[in-house]
Formats: sequence, structure tokens, C-alpha cells
Amino acid sequence: MQKSILLLVGFFATFNVTDAQNISGTWTGKLDLPTVQLTIVFHLKDSAGVQTGKMDSPDQHAFGIPVSKIAFNAPDLHIEVANGAIVYDGRVTSDSVQGNFKQSGQVFSLVLRRSEIQNKKVNRPQEPKPPFPYRSEEVEFINHKANGIKLAGTLTLPEKGKNFPAVILISGSGPQDRDETIMEHKPFLVIADHFTRKGIAVLRFDDRGTAKSEGNFQNATSADFATDVEAAVQFLKGRKDISAGRIGLIGHSEGGMIAPMVAANDKTIGFIVLMAAPGYSGADILLMQANAIGKASGMTEEQLKTAGELNKRIYEYATSANKDSSAKQEIIKELMPYLPQNLTEKQKENMANAQVEQLMSPWMQYFLKKDPTEDLKKVKCPVLALSGSKDLQVPAERNIVAIQKALKEGGNKNVTTKVFPGLNHLFQHADTGLPAEYHQIEETISPEALAYIVEWIDKTSIKSNLFF
Repeated sequence: MQKSILLLVGFFATFNVTDAQNISGTWTGKLDLPTVQLTIVFHLKDSAGVQTGKMDSPDQHAFGIPVSKIAFNAPDLHIEVANGAIVYDGRVTSDSVQGNFKQSGQVFSLVLRRSEIQNKKVNRPQEPKPPFPYRSEEVEFINHKANGIKLAGTLTLPEKGKNFPAVILISGSGPQDRDETIMEHKPFLVIADHFTRKGIAVLRFDDRGTAKSEGNFQNATSADFATDVEAAVQFLKGRKDISAGRIGLIGHSEGGMIAPMVAANDKTIGFIVLMAAPGYSGADILLMQANAIGKASGMTEEQLKTAGELNKRIYEYATSANKDSSAKQEIIKELMPYLPQNLTEKQKENMANAQVEQLMSPWMQYFLKKDPTEDLKKVKCPVLALSGSKDLQVPAERNIVAIQKALKEGGNKNVTTKVFPGLNHLFQHADTGLPAEYHQIEETISPEALAYIVEWIDKTSIKSNLFF
């Protein structure tokens, strides 16, 4: 579940460029979306025939997004950003690039010009500042199921007492750091601070292959990430200051799919909290997401129907048993008529091939087919499932109902669900719920959502005089 039109900070990626024309510099353009205008920046650097590139979306305060592929055959420029499912194709002149920006099936005209921009200062009033009334430890633990990779994180503990209840925070899709940083919001840092002040120890950690954690993120699936969480559970059980029988999981978005995977196989998990979690397969979620965002962006019913039918056919091809070149060619054949007509045939092929590569990636293949209700039916511990009424990425009502139904079918009688009015996918108070709005909102996470979770944990899952 992508968090925005753009994702996550990253690194410089290096690629060979055969043409001698130098396209080094900062290229900036304005992307006109139906409800907002976003600045897009590509930083390109040519050194001895080798190009490095990164991408910024300064309006969303997303910087250093890794460029995964560059192909330049003057005047045609092709750029891919795998983390955001982004493809840009354009024709280069001395001081501009005329082209099209494509993400998740939507195409927008984007003209880039050589220029520099000033970063805007943002206000994040909920971000905690020291001194803190609790302890904070930098920790490492090993996932023996993943060739012994070392995962790094932060454990916060109340200043006084022992035998603390604890929660492990599980991030959403994309390579996330321990704070689940997005657009200069740090929701996991805010959650950890709030919970620890209330007497709950909190472990948050960098995704494998991200920040200080070892491992390969790009080749991993949700099932692999579940083993990272299992390793985190074992780490907490080995600490004398943590109550081994009172360890819970809190998962956001994809993390809300991973938490039941772990709890279904580990009956010692004390409880799970699902925040904006999916109750349907990934393919169904992506169809719901595209429809909800498209509708909020002003697409007509006819446009929504056409896009939905196209996406459904593509996902069916992508999840079919036939993964040879014929399946890939069928997807490309479906996509080609919907690509911008002002592109060359080669540019269209590059754009379509980029989409196919992402659809065939290990994570996407697993996600498209994964049915989270299979695990939910096996979860026996107390469950709190939360969503926001303006969540357009994992639409609230349908998914909450599906989660509740699966848990009930599995015989779980300790289930609480709630949809917060006016909150988006990040549990911020929102106007439209569109991902492009996330960065504009100063609030990182609704205080009432934080309070509700802590109260539920205290009443339902952890009976302890250590609290409050």
C-alpha cells in the first residue's frame, strides 16, 4: 500500500550511459494533479560516462528517493523510481525535458527545466523533544531464519519498575526506518513516546536492508518481514525487564497484515493492534485504492470503470500460473493503448516494461495473492482493528468488516473495531484523505487514536498495576 505519490528517502543509484551528451544538473517541474500541484525534482550527475540519480518531492518533504534505472539515448530520457512505481519518459533539449510522468496506471504531463529550488520548512509539533522521562536503548537482534541478519532498532522503557508490558511496531510497505518516517512525519516515534510515558515498553526497528539493519529488502516478501518480527519477539522474551507473557504487536498498513501472520503461529502473543490493515487480497486492495483515490481526484464514473477493468485484467495476468514471457507480453499489450500518444514506441515499451518488472517482483507477487483472512481466522489473542473514515489507501468500512468477519469465523470473541471519523491512512485529521495531502498536515497522528489504543491495551489485554 503505497503511502503517497512518492515514497521514502534512499541513496544514489549508478548506471552506465553510453551517449556523450551531458545531462548533469537539477531538473525541476510542476506536476498538475486534479486537486494539488506538486514539485518534482530529478538530480542527475554525470561522471566519466556514469550517471547517478535521485529524486525529490519537496512539497511532500520526501528527499533522496532512489532512482532505480536510467536509460539515455539522446534525445530520449527514461527514468524509473522503483520505490514509488514511477516511470518518467521525455525528450531532452539543452535546457528542458518534455515528457510524461506515470505512476500506478496514471499518466501526467511533466516538463522539467534546469533549476534549483529552496526546501520548505515544515512544522511537526507532535515530534517529541528531549529530555524524556524514560530510558532509550539502541538495540540489535538476530533473525536466524534469514541467514543470521542483524536488525537494529530502539527500545524505550519506563524509567522505573520492571517486568514491563511491551509492544513491537510493524511498519507499512516500502523500506521504512524505525520511525516509519514519511514526509518528515515520524509516526512510530510519536507512538513510542506516548506509550512509554504510559508505562509500556516499545520496540521499533529499521526494516531489513534499511538504515542500520542488515539484509536484502528488495528480494523480501511480507512472509520474510514476518520472520523479522518473530526475531523481535524472541529478543524481547530474552530480556529480564520485559514480561514475556505480555508482548503485543502493532502493525500499520502492510504491518497490519504481518501482525496476524505472526500471532497465528505464536500463541504467546498477548494482543495485536491493526491500524489501517487490509482484509482482502493485495490485488483487491489495489483495485479499491485506485478507485477511491481516482474518485476523490475527480475521475468520472466511466474513467473509473475503464481503469478498474484494465487493472483487474493486468492483476489476473500477473498472478496467473504462467510467468513466462507470454504473460508479460499480455500485460504490455493491455497497457500500450493507454500510454501517452506523444511518446515514441520505444518510450512506451520502456514504460510498460517498468510496470511489468514491478508486478513480477517477489514482494508484489506475494502481496497480490496474499489473503490476510487466512491468518486472521487463526488468531486467538485479543485484537483491536482501527481505521479512518477518509482512508483512501485501505478503505475503512469494507476492510474492517472483512477483518471482523474472519476473526469471528475463527472463533475469536475478544475483538474490538473502530473507524475514526475524518482520519486518513496515517490517522491524521484530513480534508480529502488523498495521499498528496499527508505532507500538508502538521499533525502526525491523532491524539484520540493514541489514547484509544492505550486505553484498550490497559482494559483488554494487560491487567497490571504498573500502568499509569
